[in-house]
Parts: sequence; structure tokens; C-alpha cells
Amino acid sequence: MTRLRCVILDDYYDTALSLADWPRLADKVDVTAFTHPFDSEDTAASALAEFDVICAMRERTPFPRTLIDRLPKLKLLITSGMRNAAIDMEAAKARGVVICGTQYGRDPTAPLTMGLILELTRRIGQENARMHAGQPWQSLGGVEIEGKTLGVIGLGKLGGKVAGLAQAFGMKVIAWSPNLTPERCQDAGVGYASKEELFATADIITIHVVLSERSRGLVGDADIGRMKPSAYLVNTSRAPIIDEPALLRALREKRIAGAALDVFTVEPLPVTHPLRRLDNVVLTPHLGYVTEESFRAHYGQMVECIATWLGGAEPPRRLA
Repeated sequence: MTRLRCVILDDYYDTALSLADWPRLADKVDVTAFTHPFDSEDTAASALAEFDVICAMRERTPFPRTLIDRLPKLKLLITSGMRNAAIDMEAAKARGVVICGTQYGRDPTAPLTMGLILELTRRIGQENARMHAGQPWQSLGGVEIEGKTLGVIGLGKLGGKVAGLAQAFGMKVIAWSPNLTPERCQDAGVGYASKEELFATADIITIHVVLSERSRGLVGDADIGRMKPSAYLVNTSRAPIIDEPALLRALREKRIAGAALDVFTVEPLPVTHPLRRLDNVVLTPHLGYVTEESFRAHYGQMVECIATWLGGAEPPRRLA
């Protein structure tokens, strides 16, 4: 029997092979892990052409039709998460590629969101770096979040979790999204606001809506223009939800106090990107779901999916 080849993509931390029972597949599958992202679609097509199974970490590597059509041996594509906007599902189905997902046990993005809020307001990481660098004792006064208003855009599972954490810190929470109702806000114990009210009154605004054609550019120049000069904007969802040029202008002109961003239009964020040169921006490299527990769950389910598929049964969590 011809052995199959499987590749794990974007294993930036070089830990994927140690976090799941990949040896379970050893009698039929050779497993390889790539620790660096591809610099172009041509590079990806060349590197992946001989693989039968691809394990992708959410949207780190896009799979448009043009790439899928250049992967003649691809039979099974597994993504972490139960949706991946970077995969052309119709192109995969047309090629007969089976696509499966993995499920989160818990979503660690909510605590990260609160961490970013604390970094913006208390400068913990910045002061830590100064201490290690031997710089003078204390340089910045912080801002208390107790009593401040958090505006949550999107009150689904994740937005609701962030709202609860913020309330534990003594924050007042208001929420808005295109489909959000006052009744849903009442059930969640938060205030309902119009989009205009939220941007004009919130001290900190955090985004928790799914990227779609409807939400692309949802936060535009006029919205950012309504924010108070002392307000902060946090995005752990997807970068295109915010009009990036409008945000850059506001940050450069100090029209808002700052922003914390975990997601970017291009990832990894280029070293020449203007966001890297702004001192009123906290940047983290898409850490929302990056925890050992999360990776163990995702990679373990990938192994399960491959083993089931090899056995001829319908693989779990099939998406297409």
C-alpha cells in the first residue's frame, strides 16, 4: 500500500508533533510539520504538491481556488476551528477534497482581550520591559478601568464572555451589532446602545463579530471619529472589520488614546508596516487562540479525523 503524506502547516512554535498522538498514524502516514509561513502562493503550491493530507491552523495559510487547483494529490484538508474564511470551499468540493474542522473546548480569546485592555490602561508589559532594560523607576501613570464603559461590538458567545469579565472588573458594559436586540442585551445583563451611541460614549471598544462581507469595514472613519480622545479600540476578531487607513490616521493624529490589535490584514505583520512604528498601539501576533490547551485539542482532533478517514468511515466534523 502506498503511504500517504500529511503536512501540518504554520507550526510557528515547533510543537505540533509533540501535542497529539501522531504516531497513531505511523503505519500508513508520514507526517511533516512546517514551522514557517509561505511567502507566496507559488511557494505554497510547490511545497504542498506532494501531500495527500493538509492540516491548517485556521486562516494562517489561505487556500483559494488557484492554490487548490495546483495540489493534485490533496484528498483531505483539516482546519482548526469550524469555519475558515481563507478556504475556497466550492473549489475544494469541485476537486473532491474532503474538508473537516476541529472544535474549541474553551475560547481563550476573551482573557486575552482583557489582557490587552489592561496593557493599554496600565502599561504592564511596557513597564516590565523598562525594568528589565534598567530604565528609571516608573514612567507612566495608568488609567483605572473600574467605573469605565466598555462597548462590545458583537454579543455572541465570545462577546458575552468578555462582557462578563469586564463586569467582574467593575466596568459598565454596553453592546451593539447589526442584529443585536435590546432583549438579548437584557438577557446578558448589559446595556443596549446604537452604533453611534456606543462609539461616542464608550471608554474602550472591543470587537467580537465574525468577518463577512457584511462586517468588512464595519468600523469606519465616521465611527472612529465619534470616539472620545481618551478612548481605546481593541480588535481580537479580524482586521478587515476596521477601516485600517482610518484607524492609522486617528492614531497618528492622536485623535484617540490608542488601540490594541491581535489581528492584521497581512499576517505575519510585515516589519515595515506603519503600525509597528506607532507608540500608542499594543501589538500581539494573533495570540487569541494560541495556548497549549487549545493546540492539544485541535491537533488531537486532526489525528482523530485522519484516522477515521483512513478507516473508510465518515470523518468527524466534516465541513465539505
